[in-house]
Amino acid sequence: MQHTLEEFLRALRAADVRVSPAEAIDAARTVENVGYADRELFKDALCAVLAKSRDEVGRFDNTFETFFSRAAFDLEPPPPESEGDQNPSEAAGVAESELAQMLLRGDAASVAQAMEAAAERAGVAEIRLSTQRSRMTRRLLDEMGLAEIERIIANARKMPEGQGLAERLDRGRRALLDQAKAYVERQHELYAAGSGKALREEMLAKKALNADGGIDPVDLVMMQALVKRMAKRLADRYSRRRHTANRGHLDVRKTLRKSMAHGGVPFEIAWKVKKVDKPSIVAICDVSKSVAAAAQFLLTFLYSLNEVVDRLDAFAFSGRLIPVNAILDDNGVEGAILKVLQTIGFQQTDYGRALQDFAENHLDRVDRHTTVIFLGDGRSNFADPRLDLMHLIQQRARAVIWLNPEPESYWGQGDSVMHRYERFTHVAKSCNTLGQLERIIEDVLRTYVPH
Repeated sequence: MQHTLEEFLRALRAADVRVSPAEAIDAARTVENVGYADRELFKDALCAVLAKSRDEVGRFDNTFETFFSRAAFDLEPPPPESEGDQNPSEAAGVAESELAQMLLRGDAASVAQAMEAAAERAGVAEIRLSTQRSRMTRRLLDEMGLAEIERIIANARKMPEGQGLAERLDRGRRALLDQAKAYVERQHELYAAGSGKALREEMLAKKALNADGGIDPVDLVMMQALVKRMAKRLADRYSRRRHTANRGHLDVRKTLRKSMAHGGVPFEIAWKVKKVDKPSIVAICDVSKSVAAAAQFLLTFLYSLNEVVDRLDAFAFSGRLIPVNAILDDNGVEGAILKVLQTIGFQQTDYGRALQDFAENHLDRVDRHTTVIFLGDGRSNFADPRLDLMHLIQQRARAVIWLNPEPESYWGQGDSVMHRYERFTHVAKSCNTLGQLERIIEDVLRTYVPH
């Protein structure tokens, strides 16, 4: 039964229920205590050990019911003894096939057990794509001995008295085929239903954010969910690192001082504390048509990192620059870009004017703890780029990062002044996919965590 539990845990992980090695050990110990006999007790005990949120409880329930449910085989019962003719069976070779004997007896339980064993030999649980279902079904049937059944049916049909036997076995063969298809479909639902979605998300993580024709609305919804999961993954990772960093080396002095209240026994251990700053981020986003999608995903990413970001000040511009924190709070990230465009959109892009607005009204938001993230293509329509203000921001900030949706080969061409701005940044990178965005934001978070 240990193998059954291991396969169930694998199905849970495929359903996006996180199961750590320690939780897997807890699950095994739980099963040792409650056993498999009481289905409800078994289910509730495992759910208490493995499901850690309301969403995970729902996914656990669905996976449990799918994994431990078995459709009943609808096999024809054997005919009365007087009607059975053993001669056709012997001549057709039924005695050589255990599967044929089970079908003729109507032994549904034995057929179900044989299918489970054949599925393990055929590796049906390794299914990954929906296109594999037909091949896996045939492999399962081959392992069960379907070829022998088909041979017996062909032999029986050649015999004048074997038509009844052939018809009974053919009905059993069709029932077996239906059950094999259902079994493979259930394995696909357990282990591979999310693989197609995962493949789609992998492709979307590489999709250009400034693609011609924009982003399909269906893809946009999936990408918004994907970027939030990316952010949550980073938040979980760096929250744990911050907790670990706070427990440094033993503080001997404080420990001895506290032990005086207990007769010198060190009941209370004191640790040296490392001060770990949370990231303070200022995001300045170009929301002109060519880069609006990238700006939306950057803001979604940053706002989803509220567990590890101490302060986020977001600004947007096309011509004039405005703060957008209040707009984001009131409209959500999905609706904020539209609201921003209604406020400042459709203006001629002017990076110099935007930098001037920021320096005059919001420069106090930048200090030595602040990482400033610019997102834009650096195309200022031949206006004054105000490099002096970029230099001022660089001097005040902890780091200046510029994310440009255009490839580096385009920097400096036409009205682009990106190569001039680049001198006043600590990092300037082409960033045109969600995957690139995740890596860059992780680099920012890593600079705040001691190693």
